[in-house]
Amino acid sequence: MAAMLMKMSCALVFVMVVVAMWSPEVEAVTCGEVVSAVAPCLGYLRNGGAPPRVCCNGVRGIRNKARTTGDRKTICNCLKSASSSYRGVSGNYAASLPGKCGSSEEAKEERGTE
Repeated sequence: MAAMLMKMSCALVFVMVVVAMWSPEVEAVTCGEVVSAVAPCLGYLRNGGAPPRVCCNGVRGIRNKARTTGDRKTICNCLKSASSSYRGVSGNYAASLPGKCGSSEEAKEERGTE
């Protein structure tokens, strides 16, 4: 009886591991995360110069969360929406930000300009 219980327990654990491995990731990027990550960049986006380190950390953090096409679309739409809410944001500065933060290849891929 104990041997049978042990086999069933092992089988149950095995099934749980397999299901966990095949389950899709539920972590999706939210607009709140995107806006919070790039908020320290607002001074750069308005005035240019060198983006602060905390800004680049946010840019890289969001880049690392952009694992799927859906994530990248969400990020892009959030950035478009947020940029229209802030006066004085320069499109040129926004376009140059990924390169200034060492993320230019990813930005090219997202814009489709490779």
